[in-house]
Amino acid sequence: MPALQQLQRKIRSAADLHMVVRTMKALAAVSIRQYEDAVRALDGYYEAVELGLRAVLRDHPLAGCAPQSVATVALILGSDQGMAGRFNEAMLDFAVDWLRRDGNRQETAECWVAGEKAAGGAEERFGKVDAFFVLPTSVQGIAAIVQEVLLRYEKRNTQGLCRLLLFHNRPLAAAAYEQQCRLLMPPDENWLRQMAGQRWPGRCLPMVPAPWQEAFPALISEYLFVTLFRGFATSLAAENAARLAAMQRAEKNIEELQANLQARYHTLRQTVITEELFDIISGFEALGGAQGPMAKAKKTTT
Repeated sequence: MPALQQLQRKIRSAADLHMVVRTMKALAAVSIRQYEDAVRALDGYYEAVELGLRAVLRDHPLAGCAPQSVATVALILGSDQGMAGRFNEAMLDFAVDWLRRDGNRQETAECWVAGEKAAGGAEERFGKVDAFFVLPTSVQGIAAIVQEVLLRYEKRNTQGLCRLLLFHNRPLAAAAYEQQCRLLMPPDENWLRQMAGQRWPGRCLPMVPAPWQEAFPALISEYLFVTLFRGFATSLAAENAARLAAMQRAEKNIEELQANLQARYHTLRQTVITEELFDIISGFEALGGAQGPMAKAKKTTT
């Protein structure tokens, strides 16, 4: 009986854990949808900013005029919550390898991290975390964290020009994800040259009423904001995709454990019932054997 009670407790615990995993799985699926919808909603605005840059750069190409930066700031997007597999470890390893291939040691680059779970690993790999940002819990909080990053970068540029690299995961099909690096500031010269060389999509050529010295920085600021917003949104979508995959594996393991526990419970219960039946039969036979001579003696006296 104690063994049966212990198995029953394990079965109840497995059922409770299964319910928690299914709830987290559903939340991850819903979160992926909202972040992917946010990225798609920005596609039109992103294209409008690119068209504005193409219009400005059409008559004032800036390729080759960007000042060279000597310092590097690596902004790494991780996660604040666990149960996402190797989401943070894969991102940090990718950032270290990318900086090494780029000719920068990770100890010399400034490390900015968004996500509590990634901060510990970044401190081990980079030596220290120069800036930490708390990830938003919904789409509505992304704009505030993007503004915080931009203000921090503007303050950092007062100490000397530096380039800003964005490292983040982006979701793929079937709840998978991959690592990505983007140069945010200063704008890449190849990208500027490509923007300036593209043909205008319409027959009417654009006219920019504002001076290009004002229009270009304004458009670059909007481009930087949109790119950072999309980076945070895609990273959060990839995080939930990783969590969804982890919950799917956990759900499969729990279901296998439940089936195993149920089989063990039924086998043990059948064994206990069989032993009890044998005890009853043995007791009955023993009781019948003891009453047999007494019944014969009583019959003889009568």
